[in-house]
Amino acid sequence: MNAQEAQNIKWSENIIIVDGDYIDHVAFDLIVNFERMLNRRIPAADFSQWAVNIALDGRLKPGNHETQVVLLHDRKKRKLENFVPSDYEKELNGQAFKDVQLGEFIINTIATGDEAAEKDNVLLDLLKTILNHEEVKRIMIIPNAEDGHVMSALRSTLRDVDDELKHITLFAMQPLEGGNFKQQILGYSLLNAMGITSSEINRKIK
Repeated sequence: MNAQEAQNIKWSENIIIVDGDYIDHVAFDLIVNFERMLNRRIPAADFSQWAVNIALDGRLKPGNHETQVVLLHDRKKRKLENFVPSDYEKELNGQAFKDVQLGEFIINTIATGDEAAEKDNVLLDLLKTILNHEEVKRIMIIPNAEDGHVMSALRSTLRDVDDELKHITLFAMQPLEGGNFKQQILGYSLLNAMGITSSEINRKIK
């Protein structure tokens, strides 16, 4: 899918919009830190499990749902380095999987320009498009929340959204100030997809 096609396709009730380069960066940092803490090799995150975790954190209830995952990435990056499957075009774009608890997940990838700002503009344009589709009820957004410009633009875009019509959850590594959206910590979904449990962490801390 490209940015133009996004205008015309039929959207699902549930949408996950992801900055692929950002989640890959966060996953790398978590792997490095937790290999040191837990003194064991940490595997790449299971992308399917991570998407399910995001949907659950976005308060999607069990049922036979359809959820679309849209992965934005720099066109120079052909794959995620810290997830499996990883190749944007060969293994992720146009693929789908079924979760016994939440139903079908459909994955599309969009390659964006060489500069981060351009990718952020695509993300914002995509979000505005989705907000105008009545069939979309739940939106989960994983942007580069460390970029103040991106966050300012997101807050502005979401300011007047009716939360009775659109349930919006934004994921970041730290709590964010303000904003007309629910918040969740991104790290929990990634740790689970890497097979790291809170009980294992607690044992090491003690």
